[in-house]
Amino acid sequence: MPKTAKPQAAKPPPLQVAGTAAFSKFMHVLQLVADAEEPLNVGALVKASGYPRPTVYRIVAALVAERLLVENERGALLALGPRLIQLASRSWGRSDLRLAAVDELKRLRDLTGETVHLAVPNGNTMVYIEKLESPSAVRMASRIGTSVALHATAVGKAYMAALEPAVLEPLLQRLPLPRYTGNTQVKLPELRKQLQVTRERGWSVDAEEHETGIFCYGAVIRGSGGAPVAAISVSTLMFRQKADPEGAYVAPLVEACRGISARIAETPVLSAAEVL
Repeated sequence: MPKTAKPQAAKPPPLQVAGTAAFSKFMHVLQLVADAEEPLNVGALVKASGYPRPTVYRIVAALVAERLLVENERGALLALGPRLIQLASRSWGRSDLRLAAVDELKRLRDLTGETVHLAVPNGNTMVYIEKLESPSAVRMASRIGTSVALHATAVGKAYMAALEPAVLEPLLQRLPLPRYTGNTQVKLPELRKQLQVTRERGWSVDAEEHETGIFCYGAVIRGSGGAPVAAISVSTLMFRQKADPEGAYVAPLVEACRGISARIAETPVLSAAEVL
């Protein structure tokens, strides 16, 4: 008689860390508040999160108790709390990359008289980890921690242009290409041409592609192996842009990136392409 096959023991379900689901909900609500352009109320959080109103109330109450969120005087609107901002500032303040770049960033800001951003790659975006404001009365609305699109910003295009083709092409294939202004490039063939020009000359531009009225110049920071680890941009308002932008903005920008690259090449932890 043929042997009867022994039943295979069912594999146990993967173990889940206790509290993971609840923590994810807390983080989701916190992220919604952080990403909102204006303070939100509980009703807006219920709609944006998809969680039941009692759940949102419990999450908000806990976050407020820990000073991660704050309420306005009437308790209707929510914003990031002082404890969260304190933790974030400590993180940025201790960032090896930021510390390696801060002197050059200050010098670049002072030379150009314009706002300077330091950004690092994070998946399909770049994230600002430092911002030095222009001394001018008219300033940029961006802030540290903001995620910006790769295809529509000077930092994003500078970073992508420095990638090896084997890394760049898969990134382009999965890259969302939303339109922000009438100048945003949303077609891959044209974006590839822009990146080729950037690669050849060593710096990128955002010609009112992310925000109308703002023109940015970008250049890449490289690690010891030559891989891009970050990028810097100089952002100027169109109405006050200087007559010789390459001399006024690009030359000091490229020099700053060169100096930072030389410095971080001596720091092994900063020499990898993934820094977030």
